[in-house]
Amino acid sequence: MAPRGTMTGMTTDADLRELTVGTGAGGEQLGTDMVLNIGPQHPSTHGVLRLRLVLDGERVVAAEPIVGYMHRGAEKLFEVRDYRQVIVLANRHDWLSAFSNELGVVLAVERLMGMEVPERATWLRMALAELNRVLNHLMFLGSYPLEIGAITPMFYAFRERETIQTVLEEVSGGRIHYMFNRVGGLKEEVPAGWTGRARAAIGEVRRRMPDLDNLIRRNEIFLARTVGVGVLSAADAAAYGASGPVARASGLDLDLRRDEPYLAYDQLDVPVVTRTSGDCHARFEVLLDQVYASLDLAEQCLDRVDRLTGPVNTRLPKVLKAPEGHTYAWTENPLGINGYYLVSRGEKTPWRLKLRTASYANVQALATLLPGCLVPDLIAILGSMFFVVGDIDK
Repeated sequence: MAPRGTMTGMTTDADLRELTVGTGAGGEQLGTDMVLNIGPQHPSTHGVLRLRLVLDGERVVAAEPIVGYMHRGAEKLFEVRDYRQVIVLANRHDWLSAFSNELGVVLAVERLMGMEVPERATWLRMALAELNRVLNHLMFLGSYPLEIGAITPMFYAFRERETIQTVLEEVSGGRIHYMFNRVGGLKEEVPAGWTGRARAAIGEVRRRMPDLDNLIRRNEIFLARTVGVGVLSAADAAAYGASGPVARASGLDLDLRRDEPYLAYDQLDVPVVTRTSGDCHARFEVLLDQVYASLDLAEQCLDRVDRLTGPVNTRLPKVLKAPEGHTYAWTENPLGINGYYLVSRGEKTPWRLKLRTASYANVQALATLLPGCLVPDLIAILGSMFFVVGDIDK
């Protein structure tokens, strides 16, 4: 009898070492390693991410984040929308950072057109961007503990979110997709007395943040699930192009608001929150402490707004055309660095508008983070990467 694996059509030893489970798996192979598909989710959800894991028992041997599923196809849609219409699409790929997404697009267009924005609009943009950063972080500060079994922080986080949401809704009319940025400034002047109400909301959230902070930061169960879990080194963070809270938790001291200032951030002392351990708990702490920093920055911007008078937008022609050329603008979005590469051929629509999104780069680091971890730690690590799926596949 011939040795196993030497005849055509027979099972080889290599075939026996891998068991594939998930959609479409036959389930008939036996072996030591198991290939597990996490996702993709149903296409009617707001976005999909697939992880291909190789497991040895309860331990992850290898991990491959698989991207490329269609979300909105924003980059192609940009090419058949004029510069005013592009904004409504651009604020949706990271739906937790809508104002910041809009801001990057209009900054790129303004740079290509050589347009100067009124000073009052600049400081209002900064105030709103920092409030949007707080909203983004509060969502993750509530949802991340929920994913690993702690439900109470969600209630505290959403209480604070609602306080900030109220002032953003008053100024823009929107709760998620604000559509308040315009090429040349902002949509309109803020309501009378709005800066005072925004300042009161900031003070209220600042007073109540210790409720959330004390509940979860030093919670014994939370510490046990996050400390030393999913460690991302500074070198790996840099190699994958990670940015934002994920990178700063690993010790990468990088923040565009301080290092490559846009708007008027060069006139502020921007505190950059960092940690060095690079684990799940460090990423959570950076997010938590960044809320305090952004509340302070937003208040400083509002103080400056109150001292300024004048318009908040620039009069534009009925048909807005950017001159032929190309430019690149980048911003420190809540989840990391967003880049906007704009190419114009002198038409009313961009020839190309390429997005460099924070989540896309950050999620690649899962290939390094997940191998060696146990399956129960999988959710803790995934949640601590603070990504929005629409920001990955745009």
